[in-house]
Amino acid sequence: MQSIFDLLAANQLLLLFTVIGVGYLIGSIRIWNLNLGVSAVLFTGMALSAIDKRLDLPEYIYIIGLVLFIYSIGLHAGPGFFSSFRKRGLRVNLVAVILLSAGALLTVAIWKVLGISGASAAGLFCGALTNTPALAATVETVKSLSQNLPQDIAYFNINAPVVTYGLAYPLGVLGVIIWFFIYSKIWKVDFSKERKEQEQEPISTQTYRITNPGIIGMTGEQVMQFMERSGFVLTRIKKGDVISILAPDTILEKDDFVVAVGTPQILEKARILLGDYADINLTIEQQPGDFVYRRIFVSNKEVVGKTIRDLQLQKRFGGIISRLRRGDVDFVPFPETILEMGDRIRFVTKRQNLEPATKFFGDSIRGVAETDFLSLSLGIVLGVFLGMIPIPLPGGSTFKLGFAGGPLIVALILGKLERTGPITWSLPFSANLVLRQVGLVLFMAAIGTKAGHGFIDTFRSGGLGLIIAGAVITSFVTVTTLFAGYKFLKLPMSAVMGMMSGMQTQPACLAYANQQAQSDAPNVWYTTVYPISMTTKIILAQILVSFLLKITSGL
Repeated sequence: MQSIFDLLAANQLLLLFTVIGVGYLIGSIRIWNLNLGVSAVLFTGMALSAIDKRLDLPEYIYIIGLVLFIYSIGLHAGPGFFSSFRKRGLRVNLVAVILLSAGALLTVAIWKVLGISGASAAGLFCGALTNTPALAATVETVKSLSQNLPQDIAYFNINAPVVTYGLAYPLGVLGVIIWFFIYSKIWKVDFSKERKEQEQEPISTQTYRITNPGIIGMTGEQVMQFMERSGFVLTRIKKGDVISILAPDTILEKDDFVVAVGTPQILEKARILLGDYADINLTIEQQPGDFVYRRIFVSNKEVVGKTIRDLQLQKRFGGIISRLRRGDVDFVPFPETILEMGDRIRFVTKRQNLEPATKFFGDSIRGVAETDFLSLSLGIVLGVFLGMIPIPLPGGSTFKLGFAGGPLIVALILGKLERTGPITWSLPFSANLVLRQVGLVLFMAAIGTKAGHGFIDTFRSGGLGLIIAGAVITSFVTVTTLFAGYKFLKLPMSAVMGMMSGMQTQPACLAYANQQAQSDAPNVWYTTVYPISMTTKIILAQILVSFLLKITSGL
């Protein structure tokens, strides 16, 4: 056994991938339908370095991993982060921010009672709310604030949050699931009833005969302006015996037949606007020489980041996008919908225009999988530069966003912009996911090996108390969220569990919620609060550790 440790200590590359490989193996083991997942990489690194202090990976590995992980998350969350402040999502996200802030205040109270270091308290907060990016931001902030401290104190401060994170993390996952189970029983939740009430209706088509005198003589574009973001789109029109694509300038006349695409509930709005149902099917096969449709992959960088309106598809190809599939979700696009790399569109056009349209959109799976390393590198450089800028604080001190905060803020902005001139900032979903996972495992493996030295000593000198303290933070945030979501916001339990999973930024909790609800509601509400929760916890962790370290260390 000693020879294995000698070999790992002598070869850091071998050590890195041993930690990652063994961690993934352990993380895949399921106990009571739960598993640690990628978090096991952190615990593996901690365990190995606790056994042998020579097993310590270089600092630059976790910095590279941190930047890749934070930046890719920011790019992916950017559009959702800014759109989450609209309408009902604003209220839900406001509740999430308030409750997460309350969790940070509770952490300060626990710090005061237990007398632990500020860095340890910040790690406890991150572990109780199972947020690795917040831990990464904490470590980076501690490193920045400890530059002028003695080496042994600086070393302790940097490793302390990782140790307490590891102590609090397991119950940060399990505790949320336990409270989900308890409150589902207390409130006698009927998930099957909720599922029927919230079941998403499939997209379908319906033909209408124009009888509403209020729209006769208007163009298709003018009619759609009556119902902004109506949820349906008009695709085809039949005038006499001629079927054609309904262009924005097509004039609607009495007894014309039009086809609308949307969900059954949304199509009822179309009936009120257009006229009567028509029991005919205006399929393109009725004029096989004229119109065809095809599912096309969006992989052309010149198209990505632009709205459907900007592409002027009617003018270019005399065609229309009737449906769009993004990830695993189909929806009806609007003229303002921005196309993303990897979208699959259903494009209807004349036969002779189909091939030019296909080339225009790209339709290349290889193109979807490729990463633009120019935009990736430029975005990261901008983020690192932002993180280096000193931000003045009261009392004459300064604060830096560091390798976590800088890239995150830049990525959120660039993710929202998606495109600036010829530069496409967004990444294909598959490429983003790979970069995110690579960055995460590099960070966890390296930071785990650095924290393992003090783990056993910390556990022996009060580890049980820290575990309980972490469970208190987890339980407080979870219970208050469940109550606020179910009783105050009047959301179904399946939605509240998704909301809490998003606040916890914890896929394992989401998996349990999906298993119980057996609907898409947890996923919808998870993505609604995930971006703002991720950002809030990163900011709170940095504020928390900065505030507490300044008090305890006199910085």
